[in-house]
Amino acid sequence: MNQTMLTVTQLAKRLGVSRTTILYYEKVKLLLPSTRSENGYRWYGEKEIARLQAILSYRSYGLSLQSIHTLLERNGVSQAEILKDHFNDLEREIQNLRSQQKAIVALLQEPSLLEDNTVNKERWVQIMIAAGFSDSDMIKWHQKFEEMEPEEHQKFLESLGISDEEITKIRAF
Repeated sequence: MNQTMLTVTQLAKRLGVSRTTILYYEKVKLLLPSTRSENGYRWYGEKEIARLQAILSYRSYGLSLQSIHTLLERNGVSQAEILKDHFNDLEREIQNLRSQQKAIVALLQEPSLLEDNTVNKERWVQIMIAAGFSDSDMIKWHQKFEEMEPEEHQKFLESLGISDEEITKIRAF
């Protein structure tokens, strides 16, 4: 018998994932060891290595673990169907993000929309987060705004109802 057998740690190293990931995949019954030794060690063979490679490949496409399970078990749903459904989900998400971008651009091009205080600091932060901005992205955004249009940046921050002290901190980024 010349079959490769790997422990969880060896498998994790070989495929560049964490032990925790492999153990989680076992917990959700997506990847089971081929055998367990008397001392409880999990051992994975070529079949499990190939299965984990498939799981990681599907995850790189953004598929859910449930979809991957369905694909791997061939539960009457074709790979093409699942990938088309995922593609359509991604397309809807992209359209949603584009709509959010357009809303932000509209607010920036029409500062009068902000003057009636319908958008305050908290709401603006929610909009930015919904558009996918992290805290560091927001800081970079403010830095670029300050660099390109310092007076407009000041007006924009004032329109959000931010205190002078906080505006000074934001503009100092």
